[in-house]
This record gives sequence, structure tokens and C-alpha cells, in this order.
Amino acid sequence: MHLVVILDLSKHWLDAQSSLPFSRFLVHLQAFLNAYKAASTDSQLAVFAAAPGRNLLLYSDHEKGSLNETDPNAYPSFTLVGSTIAEKLAALYSDLEVLDEPCSLVGTLINALCYINKAITTGQCTPETDEPRILVFSVSPDLSTSYIPIMNSIFSAQKLRVTIDVCQLLGPETVFLQQAAHLTGGSYLQLEATEALLQYLTMTFLSPPSIRATLAVPIQDRVDFRAACFCHKNIVDIGYVCSVCLSIFCQPIPVCSTCRTKFPAKLVLQLKASQLPGITPQTSQASSTRAASAPSRADAPGTADFDVSMHSDPNSLPRYTRNGKA
Repeated sequence: MHLVVILDLSKHWLDAQSSLPFSRFLVHLQAFLNAYKAASTDSQLAVFAAAPGRNLLLYSDHEKGSLNETDPNAYPSFTLVGSTIAEKLAALYSDLEVLDEPCSLVGTLINALCYINKAITTGQCTPETDEPRILVFSVSPDLSTSYIPIMNSIFSAQKLRVTIDVCQLLGPETVFLQQAAHLTGGSYLQLEATEALLQYLTMTFLSPPSIRATLAVPIQDRVDFRAACFCHKNIVDIGYVCSVCLSIFCQPIPVCSTCRTKFPAKLVLQLKASQLPGITPQTSQASSTRAASAPSRADAPGTADFDVSMHSDPNSLPRYTRNGKA
């Protein structure tokens, strides 16, 4: 088994210490990591920290340190994991000067995938037998600017056969991490009772993906598939997709800002006029939508068409086509 853990060290820990202090979280995490190490002698572990503006490898079985003083009553591997993580976290926080910067969670996720890819290419990990996976402990809300790199990370994880698990410790549910867990076959957990964190971790994330169906591990009953527009980086319920490069926009535009494809001016005006009053891509509360587009054959060369479908309620919202008929 091969597990990579990502710790979100954003300032939200400081804003919510009453519900889950970081020190208490580390106690639960240490017990979970010890259980993982004890499950098999072949278990490989790495721990990354996503701090404001930077990320750091806290622990890796491939780069083990040494203990100066060993407790004869403690298993050395358990003590090494806990002491190494604690020392590097203390050094990391002492070096941080600005906590207001957003955490580099996406960058850390990419580093974790690179770490697993290196283990695969060097023969230290085999996807078929070791079942590499990433466990993300998140406390931050979604950043719309991270939509594209997260989707690229999801596609890379699928290609490497890496499962992404997510444990949302604090705050609202994260749309993009939900999608990452769903699309890679992982589990997404929104923590409800912080005092039972260790039980949640052992019941949901300790077992490898291949036997989770047998153990009846909790699964997602719903997934938010909303995307972020390319123009304003907002998470949208209703989007307009370029039929050439598949870029997503929150409003009909005459020229695609990504591939510079021109759309018929008449069609753009028609789509703007057909938008429902009081419902915009930023304020609509639809649970899931899909925007599709089809190329135009009747227009002049160099132009394309929008074909927008809104799926919040098929019986009440029309499907807009090029001629404007529902």
C-alpha cells in the first residue's frame, strides 16, 4: 500500500480552534498513521504540508531520518513518524511570515502526484498491487482560480490509477475536491463530529480502495459538478461553452478569449435576451448543470455557435438552440 497525506495548513485553523484545535487534530492524525503503518509491513507513507504560499514534504519512508533517543516501550517506526512531522511543522510555522496568503493546496496535490509517479517509474510502487492513493485534509473553501489545475490533477491521477480521498475538516463543502474524489474512485467525507475524527478516519480511509465495497465504506450521495468560468473565475450554475476549445463563460461573448473564435453577433444578442430574469450564472441555485455546444455549419468560416442547456428542472427551463425555439 502507498499513501500520501496532504495537510491543509491555512489560517482557517486559527479561526476555528474551538471546534477542532490543530494540536488535537495532530493527535488523531498520529493514531491514524500508526494504524496504517501497522496494517502491513509493506505500507509506504509520505506526508505533505500545504502552507500559505508554499508546500513542504514533512515525512517520507524513502527519506527516513534517525532517532537520537528511542523509547524502548514504543515501536520505532511510530515514534519516527510523529517526531519527524512535529519537528518539520514547528520549523515551517517559525519560517512563515504571512498567513493571509492562500494555501498552495493545488500545488501540493501536484507534488504528491509527482512523488507517486517517481515511485512508480523507479519500481518502488506498482499501481495494480500497491493501490497508491492521496488523502487530503482540507479546511479551506474553493478557490475558483484553481479549477483548471485541479482538473488537470484529476486527469493525471486517473492516468496513474491514483485514488484521491478527501476529508473536509472545517468549513463548507468543497466543489472541486468533491469532483476529485468522485472521478478517481475515492471517498469524500464532510466531518460532522470533530470528537469522533479518529473513528471517521479508520472507518472511511484506512482500508484500500479495492476492499471498500466489501466493508460498506460511506460514499457520496450527491456530487456538485459545477465548474468555474474562464472569464471571471466564478463558480457557475449556468455556463456557455465554446464549441471549439470548450472554454466555459458565465455570459455569452462575441469572441472566445481562449482560442479567439468568433461567434455570430445575432446569436450572442439572442442568448443574452433569452436569459431568465433574476437568474444569472453567479446567483442561480441549481444543483448541477451542463453546458453543451455544437459547431455551426450555416455561418461564415471562422465562426462558431453556442448551444446552452440548463438542467436544473427540464420541465420548467427551456433548451436554447440556435433558432431560439425551446
